[in-house]
Amino acid sequence: MASVIASFLFFLALFAAIGALSIRRKRSRVDDYLLAGRSVGPWLTGLSSVVTNNSGYMFIGLIGFTYTEGVSAVWLMLGWLVGDAIAWFTIHPRLRKASETSLSQTVGALIVEAVDGPARPVLIALGLVTVAFLATYAAAQFNAGGKALHVMFDWRIETGAFIGAGLVLLYSYAGGIRASIWTDAAQSVVMLSAMLALLVLCLAEIGGAGALIEGLRAQDPGLVDPIPPDLRFGFGLFLLGWVLAGLGVAGQPHILVRTMALESAREIWVARSVYFGWYVPFATAAVLVALSARVISPDVGAFDAELALPLLAEALMPGVLVGLVLASIFAATISTADSQLLSCSAAITQDLLPGVGQSYAMVKLGTAAVTVGALGVVMLAPSNVFDLVIIAWSGLAAAIGPLMAVRLFGGRVRTGTALAMIAAGVGVVALWSLVLGWTDDLYEVAPAAAAAFLIYGAGRLLAPARRPMEETP
Repeated sequence: MASVIASFLFFLALFAAIGALSIRRKRSRVDDYLLAGRSVGPWLTGLSSVVTNNSGYMFIGLIGFTYTEGVSAVWLMLGWLVGDAIAWFTIHPRLRKASETSLSQTVGALIVEAVDGPARPVLIALGLVTVAFLATYAAAQFNAGGKALHVMFDWRIETGAFIGAGLVLLYSYAGGIRASIWTDAAQSVVMLSAMLALLVLCLAEIGGAGALIEGLRAQDPGLVDPIPPDLRFGFGLFLLGWVLAGLGVAGQPHILVRTMALESAREIWVARSVYFGWYVPFATAAVLVALSARVISPDVGAFDAELALPLLAEALMPGVLVGLVLASIFAATISTADSQLLSCSAAITQDLLPGVGQSYAMVKLGTAAVTVGALGVVMLAPSNVFDLVIIAWSGLAAAIGPLMAVRLFGGRVRTGTALAMIAAGVGVVALWSLVLGWTDDLYEVAPAAAAAFLIYGAGRLLAPARRPMEETP
């Protein structure tokens, strides 16, 4: 146990030190705190974006989902990767180009440049959506870190959440997004190394890929069935739903802001290559590790499936490597949580309370306030990380994504139409997932985004926008 603790603390100290080093480059200005002066290199942008996307959800939520569902869970990751790739070829280049000519420091402020009519109501609505869903999303990250520490040290989940929040607040409060991006790059190395090391040990323990499939089939033939059973709307729409989930990155402020901080639009292709060069092997390894966990520890009812990965590491690895895995889970949680807290702080101080938006001290205070709020969600919300992340991602994707697409592809939208699009996105997500319970059949981003775009089309027919916006190439 001493070696586990020592290894874990070593990596936490490393992340904190890297965040502290970034402070030497900071400027005590709001634009530097929120966007690093738009001076981030493409390698850092790619690594920061990908680990921000692949959060504690991958180590805790997706592992638990795959452990339970089996091989069919691969469609979630495959669809997500395809949608994400589409976004990197269409959304991200236009976003970075648009940010060159805009003085906007938040995603919401960039979007409302396409609004005909009073923009303030739309900006407030976008700010409220951002804070509500990103605070929930950040809480899911703290929850994931707390679960990992609960397994290893038998601490309360809330204890781990407070440790993660304290570390995030320490360097994010001091160094802003630059500290977040620098630590993300270091965390990416730890996360990928831990997942690949665990995969090698799992396959060695089982006896290879063939033995993995046979082990799953011996437990339940349904675990190796590639098509989920009883899909209400068929496999095609099921897969399309997860592709649109990946494309839903167009509505995730904590990821989009990294593209806005990139030093040049010409470097998008480098950031994209780094992003997928890390993402593809990591996602593949995560799914295989989850399936291996099902074979090695088949007693489904004996523990929370979302704890499968830390339990597996404890069973197969020496203490030093267990500490590495634990640190990688924490790295995943804080690499996303810090980004979300900063984006929430930006939404509050720039969009909701613009009177304090140019005060460097008030922007930092906003970060602290949102961190406290996220911890409050940890105490009150359900403990299932997968469910928390899915609802937060879909809410942001459906409420913000369609308006971002309108903005980046040169469209205009009237105030009432924009507000109706936001309301439809959030409303359909809630109806589809919480009332009807159809998420497993078709991920709610698809119907919610469709509703938002239908409202946009109807608005264009009934009340055409005053002038088209120049399309961002």
